[in-house]
Amino acid sequence: MLLEVLQGTEAGGFILLQDTVSYSGRHLLKSYISTALKRLHFHNAYSDPLGWTGNSAFTVHQFTLEDVSTLIKQTPQAKAVTLVIDSLSWILRHHDPAAVCQRLQALKKGGAVRTVIVLVHTDMHQRGTVGSIRHLATSVVTVAPGTRGLGAVAKTTRRTKSGKLMQDEETFSINEDLSVTIHSKLSHPGHTHVNTDETEVDPTANLTFNLRLSDTERQAKEKLALPFVFSKEKKSALLQPGPGSGRILYEPDANDDYDQEDPDDDLDI
Repeated sequence: MLLEVLQGTEAGGFILLQDTVSYSGRHLLKSYISTALKRLHFHNAYSDPLGWTGNSAFTVHQFTLEDVSTLIKQTPQAKAVTLVIDSLSWILRHHDPAAVCQRLQALKKGGAVRTVIVLVHTDMHQRGTVGSIRHLATSVVTVAPGTRGLGAVAKTTRRTKSGKLMQDEETFSINEDLSVTIHSKLSHPGHTHVNTDETEVDPTANLTFNLRLSDTERQAKEKLALPFVFSKEKKSALLQPGPGSGRILYEPDANDDYDQEDPDDDLDI
């Protein structure tokens, strides 16, 4: 599936490439760029990201919808632009994650770019921040070092247009020409399909006792008068004021313990 994601860079989408300090995803990012490359326009926001020298053409604070759209419009063949951000982690450290997601979504939906590819260093952020970016992505590739030094491992999750999720895990290596070679699939043969439209499993299906009611039992349940539940007639009778309303009537019972003596006699002076 890793090759399918690579080939899909020309078809559009939002590709999230996740790495950690244990393995850099930048080599795979370069492979993505090489696959989608027709003409490269490079905007350097790395050498002076905060604009301290005053000579930077683009800074991290200029990651706004207006500024990015202006750069894209200045690019020839602006109708077929692939936006690559290396890395989005630096932007997330200086902007509100919600605002970053909104701008990326606006760039993609507004037709300013055809494909968005971002590299995120997941161990620099909280899970909620990474989860927000994952929610936007149509493909998520998480890379990690391989066992015994044999290449690297890529866990790929791709969401189709129908809403299905396809997951795969593969070992790969990147050649000198930036092409990708798949060595093996670590998961079971074929793709793992996660159908989001799948009907929910009935939790009462395999029980040894019956939780369902028959029609006769349901009718008997509906006719049952529960204690301390007032009917409509009783409620209306209690709510309608009648003769003597507002008075408290007490009828003494034969078993009442009533003492004729004043209990406070000993307090009199």
